[in-house]
Amino acid sequence: MRPQNLLHQPLTTQKCTLGCPILDRCLGGAIPCNSITELVAESGSGKTQLCLQLSLSAQLPASHGGLSASSLYLHTEFPFPFRRLHQLSTNFRSSYPCYDHDPCDNILIQGVHTVDHLLDIMPRIESFIKNSKSRLPIRLIVIDSVAALFRSDFENTPGDLKKRSSLFFKISGKLKAMAMSFGLAVVVTNQVVDLVAPDEGINGLRVGNLGCLYSSGRRVCPALGLAWANCVNSRLFLAKDDEYVHQNNQLVNGDDGDFVSRRTRRWIHVVFAPHLPNLSCEFEITSKGIFGVER
Repeated sequence: MRPQNLLHQPLTTQKCTLGCPILDRCLGGAIPCNSITELVAESGSGKTQLCLQLSLSAQLPASHGGLSASSLYLHTEFPFPFRRLHQLSTNFRSSYPCYDHDPCDNILIQGVHTVDHLLDIMPRIESFIKNSKSRLPIRLIVIDSVAALFRSDFENTPGDLKKRSSLFFKISGKLKAMAMSFGLAVVVTNQVVDLVAPDEGINGLRVGNLGCLYSSGRRVCPALGLAWANCVNSRLFLAKDDEYVHQNNQLVNGDDGDFVSRRTRRWIHVVFAPHLPNLSCEFEITSKGIFGVER
């Protein structure tokens, strides 16, 4: 393989649909296999619901944008949202009536409590994927969320920060190796922290397409810092903001107590990805799932 060969025969990577054509178009076909995609957002922005919807969509055949595969969902936030999963599953079956199985049966759920626990089960996960005789092989791994594993076990000291960074690369290295070996799509969620700084980016360093990230009117940055940013292949940022509607249907900033209603608008932004330019798309969360909005 020579560099010029890629110009004439570029490598193609299978992608897994998010279950919405608008979002798929925005993300160049949705979530790629053979790599790690990170969803960054504050609480209540929809990252867990997007992961649940992705776990259902992965079961679709390739002709519908899926992977014809099961998924492994590793959750670090408790309790797991079984009720929402079953709600999305019901809509999934109504959208695809030819699907004659319970889609929840093809989502394997495992709670993870600590970083050591995650490292302990990774060899078993790899062995299970390699030797599984399931009708739908595992092609999607979700970790929701990676930040929760590091939230309380490490102090802000040089020694702990060095150990934490080493664990970042160890975990991501194992995930990338499995993704390449088995053609997996790996999705991890991450939280955000408030950022107070005068310069663009984090400590004056811009990471990705967006100079600053804003959500709910606050400037934020992804948790876990620059070391973790170098561990993922793609980063998507889910933002939200409230709009207040006045009596005459004019938008106000929320300081006026005479508004009639409030609505939340949500966007998904490409912060960085090797296969995508600077793109964004508005979306909404309904009882049936997450769907892009064309405006």
